[in-house]
Amino acid sequence: MTTKSKGSDYTSRQIQVLKGLEAVRKRPGMYIGSTSARGLHHLVYEVVDNSIDEAMAGHCTSIRVVIRPGDIISVDDDGRGIPVDIHPSEGVPGVELAMTTLHAGGKFDKSSYKVSGGLHGVGVSVVNALSEWLEVEVRRGGKRHHQRYERGIKATDLKVLGAARGSGTLVTFKPDPEVFTELAFSFDKLSVRLRELAFLNKGLEIVLRDERTDDEVEDVYRYDGGLAEFVAYLRGTRKAIHENVIYFETSRPEAEIELAMQYDEGFSENTHTFVNNINTHEGGTHLTGLKAALTRTINDYARRNKIFKKDENLSGDDVREGLTCVLSVKVMEPQFEGQTKTKLGNSEVRGAVEAAVNEHLAAFLEENPKSARALIEKSLQAARARMAARKARDLARKKSGLEGGVLPGKLADCSIADPALSEIYLVEGDSAGGSAKQGRDRSFQAILPLKGKILNVEKARIDKILSNDEIRAMVTAIGAGIRDDFDIGKARYHKIIIMTDADVDGAHIRTLLLTFFFRQMRDLIDQGYVYIAQPPLYRVQKGKAERYAYSDAERDQEISKFSNGNDGKGISIQRYKGLGEMNPDQLWKTTMDPDTRTILRVTVESATEADRIFSRLMGDEVEPRRQFIEQNARYVRNLDV
Repeated sequence: MTTKSKGSDYTSRQIQVLKGLEAVRKRPGMYIGSTSARGLHHLVYEVVDNSIDEAMAGHCTSIRVVIRPGDIISVDDDGRGIPVDIHPSEGVPGVELAMTTLHAGGKFDKSSYKVSGGLHGVGVSVVNALSEWLEVEVRRGGKRHHQRYERGIKATDLKVLGAARGSGTLVTFKPDPEVFTELAFSFDKLSVRLRELAFLNKGLEIVLRDERTDDEVEDVYRYDGGLAEFVAYLRGTRKAIHENVIYFETSRPEAEIELAMQYDEGFSENTHTFVNNINTHEGGTHLTGLKAALTRTINDYARRNKIFKKDENLSGDDVREGLTCVLSVKVMEPQFEGQTKTKLGNSEVRGAVEAAVNEHLAAFLEENPKSARALIEKSLQAARARMAARKARDLARKKSGLEGGVLPGKLADCSIADPALSEIYLVEGDSAGGSAKQGRDRSFQAILPLKGKILNVEKARIDKILSNDEIRAMVTAIGAGIRDDFDIGKARYHKIIIMTDADVDGAHIRTLLLTFFFRQMRDLIDQGYVYIAQPPLYRVQKGKAERYAYSDAERDQEISKFSNGNDGKGISIQRYKGLGEMNPDQLWKTTMDPDTRTILRVTVESATEADRIFSRLMGDEVEPRRQFIEQNARYVRNLDV
């Protein structure tokens, strides 16, 4: 039975007013993105950002972050301390206002903070709202002031605990188990962001300490060289083609600009941009200015010094091959846009960055002719490879319809034309590909079997990449192009699922594919189109009943269910070494049926760390790979050699 709602039923009684921080607790995802691990760690970043803003204003030299037993976090800085005097219009101490009121904070007053990484007052009050409890201690005016809050509500008045040396703010909080689905902090995850912040704020010391185990761990991040040290860190073991990092910092009316860059023998571009310490993953006007200046300045120098042959010219991609670059700008009123609000929109910043890079890069090239010639020679090699790639691409289009037209012959396509409803499985081997083709739902699932291991794109230029048959087949099937020609709007599938065997070879193939997507079709990962299938490791059977297990622990659980406390007679266990061992209906039921399968979406939380790991694991240097394996081998499970 249904009742028809009349317009008169909607009155002011239906309008719900959420007071104080109730709105944050009602919809936490709106403020921190999620209530899983990502949102949990975001709480720490919000508190640390307040301390960073003090550092950018010149009032803080040290920040200490401690993970205490019970996953309690404390953040301590030596800044000025949040004001504790009574606010003239609100009638409460400034610290209480900042902790309990959205959009209340000193960052809105440009006389207090010229630039800031976020909206001070919003962040810390959100942390307060989503914590079981939070305590703040302010050292200011020679006194230690303390206040406690519980789930965003004041539990004690602000009181003086005693005398204080120096100044600063200590915030200690315990995330609320009523809000978060995950409560365990990752030391590694926090270290990535805190190290990044230390690089971006040269001379600032950030300490991260973990006190949850007996063997307490403590890392100290301090980089007096700032972005120059950041570039050296990101470049890792890749061999530089010029000794000195190109570095400058300058202040202009539109922005404060700091840039560091260095070329190496690799083929990938690793450019990272930041605005007020915020990682601008989607780029923006500052990145546009940087790219334009790089291309123009290097071409001008090469022509002026007659390094070019007749009619030679370098494109933007040519001059950025093998480049590791970090650009950080500080803007008084940043305007962010884009899907994740990490794209800078200030038009005036483009001109400021372009002029600064033109000036300082041109000076470096003139003063370092040997380095200038080395990086221009590398760019020229990239240009010649680009021309060869264009010819290979044109030939491939004629032969196989690359990027449109004729699809690869081994692709079993789906019948639905809507990309949002379509998915493609990249399957290891013809045997598994055959099972997948038979077991799939033909309406929306496409299958592309891959033969052997694809090319490691970390060690290859674009011309060699496009000559690889398996890569060409993937590019053609996905239909969105590659590299500078890539257009995600043309992607034929919005789910690209990597399905490989659960052994060493399968893991290697999966890594090669992820390297390919990260380096050549990065937007697919950024937009959440790339997934990893999770086929079972075991089939446990007794009589006609069968169950599937995805780990050793699950296998043991299923065995115990079948045995019912007695011995395990009549139970058979099959360990799947490869996808081809499963018949089509088993593959469908365990790995491909959307109602029962588990697939993992591939995401990149920190592009800077992803760059380093791909370079370390997939690059030319063997020693870093060996060290990585030695450090992480103990974490491996279910390894078949």
